[in-house]
Amino acid sequence: MKKIVSILIVLAMVLSFAACGGEPAADGKYKVGICQLVQHEALDAATEGFKAALTEALGEDVVFIEHNASGDQATCITICNQLVSEGVDLIMGNATPALQAAAAASSEIPIIGTSITDYATALEIADWNGATGRNITGTADLAPLDEQAAMIPELFPGAKNVGIVYCSAEPNSVYQANVVIEELEAMGLSCEVFTFADSNDVANVVSAACASSDVLYIPTDNTAASCAETINNVALPAGVPIISGEENACKGFGVATLSISYYDIGYIAGQMAAEILINGANPGEMEIGYAPEVVKKYNADICAALGITVPENYVAIG
Repeated sequence: MKKIVSILIVLAMVLSFAACGGEPAADGKYKVGICQLVQHEALDAATEGFKAALTEALGEDVVFIEHNASGDQATCITICNQLVSEGVDLIMGNATPALQAAAAASSEIPIIGTSITDYATALEIADWNGATGRNITGTADLAPLDEQAAMIPELFPGAKNVGIVYCSAEPNSVYQANVVIEELEAMGLSCEVFTFADSNDVANVVSAACASSDVLYIPTDNTAASCAETINNVALPAGVPIISGEENACKGFGVATLSISYYDIGYIAGQMAAEILINGANPGEMEIGYAPEVVKKYNADICAALGITVPENYVAIG
């Protein structure tokens, strides 16, 4: 019996060491787990950028264990727990629920987030100073919210009522909405919030928003992005324009957006991961990274359908 107990203790110690990260596996390869919330063009681009940067840094010495949660938060938890049990050297969480699941799964394995709107909100950090102070760092997909809000009076100077539409289950959407509302109200615009709990409510909520709004604002929101066609099928016939928080959603339902490159933020996240794995950088001391540039972009097809002419400094979405 004592022998069995000793074996179990040794096994537990091995698993513990494997979970600490920072050293390659016995075969000399780093095992990097990826948990992506949902298949979506923006998140896909971030994952590709992340993998590209790490592959450039490590070549054949990195192995990716890649999982997609198909939009289910509970599946994110299952995936991250599985990655921990497999003894990965680092976990990348793509989108807030994936990051939160990784954070809950391990306080030791280095965790990199990307496509995260606000780390303080996602990780419930009250005294935010730019770094998490934990085993977590990464990149944000947040374009300047004050500039997003300013696009509404710029494009629609006659607008008075703005409908703010988002998924109430996504904390980062709540954060964005609150900031934008404050900005718009300071400009003298009236705002009304319309939220959906999941994809089943989207059509009805957007319909209600269109009925009482001159223009809609939809922040960077994973549920909204996955329901882009549904949203457009309601808003376009109603003749109500939408300012979107990010480019890929704007392709589906928006008139304009302040755009970042998700590939770029994924790539920067990959570079941060390389610093941790190769040089032993402490993720808790690494400040959150942001997109190197933002660009005002417009959806030419929807603008044409609604008879909207944008200023010359706006770039058509390709």
